[in-house]
Amino acid sequence: MNHWLVKQEPSAYSWDDFSRDGKTTWTGVRNFQARNHLRAMKPGDRVFFYHSVTEKAVVGIAEVVRAAYPDPTATEGDWSCVDLRPIGALNPPVTLEKIKLEPALAGIGLLRQSRLSVMPLTKAEFQAVRNLSRS
Repeated sequence: MNHWLVKQEPSAYSWDDFSRDGKTTWTGVRNFQARNHLRAMKPGDRVFFYHSVTEKAVVGIAEVVRAAYPDPTATEGDWSCVDLRPIGALNPPVTLEKIKLEPALAGIGLLRQSRLSVMPLTKAEFQAVRNLSRS
């Protein structure tokens, strides 16, 4: 199993929207590096759902339920999407400030490539974020 983080503005599609829907197709990614990360996702992989811009926090955990396939929202180009389902909310959410203060997360992609919307995490990074929610 691999671990990932996807980012979304809560005003566009929030964790609450995702939880209510019970599943979503993660479309609209138009960055080559993020697209390649989507293509590496496999069913069963765990994914952190991060609210960007206003909240700046990891708010939930999802699971990949369908591997990458052509993005139906793309009118041109070679873009991909995956299907995700929510597993559960992080209570409390893990803020970006908490992540920045955690030495075990100094190398996390969220801090190194803050604008990237889809990124891989190591198993240790995934666990460290989970632990911050429990502390």
